[in-house]
Amino acid sequence: MIGVSLYAVQKLLFQLNNDPSTRKRFSAERDALLAEYTLTDEERRALADADIGRLHLLGVHPLLLAPFAGRSGLKWPDYIAALARAR
Repeated sequence: MIGVSLYAVQKLLFQLNNDPSTRKRFSAERDALLAEYTLTDEERRALADADIGRLHLLGVHPLLLAPFAGRSGLKWPDYIAALARAR
């Protein structure tokens, strides 16, 4: 069973991956958007910084991370490397 905050991180990533208006809010008013989710400070920082390795260590599923990483400017080889370093 996953924790409430991990569920919230994954729910937000799903929204970011599938909803253009959520992506727009993430760019324009990131802090306000993140405040709407039950997140730990560490999760909030990792999302704000697009810290893929940290998010992976926190338990976020790689299939949710991949599109987020790409939209955050991370190239595929760098995404794979971030996951590998996070082990």
